Amino acid sequence: MSAIIDVINGVLWNYVLVYGLLAAGVYFTFRLGFIQIVHFREMIRVITHAPSTDTKGISPFQALTISLASRVGTGNLAGVAVALTLGGPGAIFWMWMVALVGMATAYSESTLAQVYKVTGKNGQYRGGPAFYMAKGLKAPWAGAVFSVCLILSFGLIFVAVQSNAIAESFQEAFNLNKMWVGIVIAALAGIVIFGGIRTIAQAAQIIVPFMACGYLLLAVVIMLMNITEVPGTLWLITSSALGLHEVAGGVTGGLAAAMLNGVKRGLFSNEAGMGSAPNIAAVATPSPHHPSSQGLVQALGCFIDTILVCTATALMILLSGIEIGPDSATGMQLTQQAMDTHIGAAGKYFVAIAIVFFAFTSILGNYSYAESAMTFLGLEGRMPILILRLLVLSMVIWGAMQTVTTVFDFADASMGIMASINLVAVLLLSGSVVKLTRNYFAQRAAGEEPRFVSSDYPPEMTRGVDHSVWK
Repeated sequence: MSAIIDVINGVLWNYVLVYGLLAAGVYFTFRLGFIQIVHFREMIRVITHAPSTDTKGISPFQALTISLASRVGTGNLAGVAVALTLGGPGAIFWMWMVALVGMATAYSESTLAQVYKVTGKNGQYRGGPAFYMAKGLKAPWAGAVFSVCLILSFGLIFVAVQSNAIAESFQEAFNLNKMWVGIVIAALAGIVIFGGIRTIAQAAQIIVPFMACGYLLLAVVIMLMNITEVPGTLWLITSSALGLHEVAGGVTGGLAAAMLNGVKRGLFSNEAGMGSAPNIAAVATPSPHHPSSQGLVQALGCFIDTILVCTATALMILLSGIEIGPDSATGMQLTQQAMDTHIGAAGKYFVAIAIVFFAFTSILGNYSYAESAMTFLGLEGRMPILILRLLVLSMVIWGAMQTVTTVFDFADASMGIMASINLVAVLLLSGSVVKLTRNYFAQRAAGEEPRFVSSDYPPEMTRGVDHSVWK
């Protein structure tokens, strides 16, 4: 099995996605007029805009926090450390590049998810890539394949990844048995998961801002403590990525290793193009009532995840002065050692507590994506959802007892398959994204509150749209 996984990862990550994701991000960046830079202020505005009174969906802020709950997890702590170990400081630069161009991709896929969302049997909005594949591309078979991949990857494998991070950190900090850590996390996750999407949204909107702000605040304190070294560290990251600095510490592969590991860990962290965040973006009631507004929200989430949180982790590790290379610690242990250097023995305890928040909320967010996929497959009845929930909680326990390498290898393969299917769909529907974007900002330029009116678009674009959703 491991040999098959290695082959899949080799094809997807060495050829298809390393170039495909960057190319798609660059394509959308240019075609949408550098939307992530030119309209960055609009991303802030839509988050602070008054929420809609439509009770069929969650608020844009709740959708952002759930997507951040999924994004901000092991990729921000263990994943950054893995990227540094395998690719050197230059890998962080490529994480930045993936995030910056990925913001345009994240905007595009979440905008499409809003357009083609539906009202589920429980009266709540549902949608995501599977729905825009079926309704926008008239390819329901592609939606079915995507949904199965989503359930396997996010609902099961990625949940195990997050659980593994919690168990590793607690074993390092408190010498606790991994199996028992997994059981406790499964029990706590079960309490929230069995409450459904709304309960997850309510938990996320409280936990996520608290954990992200607390972590970033500590990073700022550490940077201030080492303020004279910060400019040099930022230059080390950039120069290593561009071949202007010899990478020390035994890192092999040079520029190729930096790019490959930066792209892989960057995508795993910010999820741009993977088709994950659109599943919760579709559940939101956008405010303003236009698909593009929720696309802007999710683009901002990509920025927060990588440019802010991942950079904070990278700087804390590099400023610690710990040797990084094949023989050094990796994953969560490297992050904990760096924190020990900065704040003493309390460092490993802080990281252990931080990863509980980061990874636990990721488990909740990942489950919410899988539940949306179940809706598309027509498996939203009580028994299928119960089986999904029990499988998710079982994977929490299983993941806690696995090795980091094993779990990450499975995660890379499943994520790669998902991203490949979704990228093709988003690119094929790029014309619709452009029309929606121009319509949104034309209304803003005219001083109007943007509204989605289906008659403003060609019939072939709106044929699969549920018009009752957009009244």
